[in-house]
Amino acid sequence: MIKFLLKKEFKQLIRNPFLPRMIFIFPFMVLMVFPWAASYEIKNLNLSVVDNDHSTYSRELTQKIISSNYFKLTNVSPTYKKALKSIEKDQSDIILEIPANFEKNLTNGQGGKVMISANAVNGMKGGIGMTYLSSILVDFNAQVIQELMPSSPGAASVPTIELDSQYRFNPHLNYRVFMVPALMVMLLTMMCGFLPAISIVFEKELGTMEQINVSPVPRLTFILAKLIPFWIIGFIVISIGFLIAWAVYGLIPAGHFSTIYLFAAIYILTVSGLGIVISNYASTLQQAMFIVFFFLMLFIMLSGLYTPIDSMPEWAKWIAAFNPLKHFMEVMRSVYLKGSNTFQLAKPLMALIGFAVFFNTWAVLSYRKKN
Repeated sequence: MIKFLLKKEFKQLIRNPFLPRMIFIFPFMVLMVFPWAASYEIKNLNLSVVDNDHSTYSRELTQKIISSNYFKLTNVSPTYKKALKSIEKDQSDIILEIPANFEKNLTNGQGGKVMISANAVNGMKGGIGMTYLSSILVDFNAQVIQELMPSSPGAASVPTIELDSQYRFNPHLNYRVFMVPALMVMLLTMMCGFLPAISIVFEKELGTMEQINVSPVPRLTFILAKLIPFWIIGFIVISIGFLIAWAVYGLIPAGHFSTIYLFAAIYILTVSGLGIVISNYASTLQQAMFIVFFFLMLFIMLSGLYTPIDSMPEWAKWIAAFNPLKHFMEVMRSVYLKGSNTFQLAKPLMALIGFAVFFNTWAVLSYRKKN
């Protein structure tokens, strides 16, 4: 019996003018647009400079900041009050005020002080801009020390601390390396989780579900016939994601593809089961869309896609623990960046198996064969 149901499901998918195209076009759009747009790498910050010294060092400092490609000079003001007006008019993001006698104090060994004021309406943008600017100032300070106190055999050695930084798993701090695996999880969630809910409710509105309801098809067989096509679609979508990640971004998992496919198989069953649960309770397409939107927003916000789970309050961590998206996103990033294997990911594996059993059992029990 399941053979004929699967034949009917695949015929519906093929006859649908929208879904087959979406299977191939949607991964390309998400993975080739979002990683470039959704990034914490902030560039082209508008800088306003108040130079009260007009010395060689003050000009060198300004030029060093501009040449970093993170800032562009949009305003030069004679006073701090006038620079504040450029912030109020949204013409500047950060103000750098260089005091008078800046070069004199540096050459006399007294040290130079500068003031940085950031527009914190967008707190993340202001904070990252301050970090960038502070790093440039530290580098400029080291350059000045080297110029004023050159090393020579007769000169007294100045004790310094040398830092050798090593960034594990993402040595170049490329944000796209962090985002692309997570966006693959979002693709699977959209294609295999919430699309089944909408498609089944659409069948209800067309009246084709009534023919299934009056047939002797068992509930478990019906649910399996709905799960298997989207399970296959999920493997196609994630395979396309692997291809795009390699061809466009040069990303290859540090671990094994088999590990990802194993977790993907369980995750697809999990989110597809949730989608069928939604379709069982929704009577109209509008109801299903609202429920899908609610769960989608909740899952994204508590998945660690942008905000780390460890940075959330304790109550949010508890809620995130019941989010399947969070566990599979952790798996994808661990396999891609760290090369983790199945044994090292035993905790998310157990969690996803539990979710798969729970949602699919719920889907079978909540399905009612009635008009």
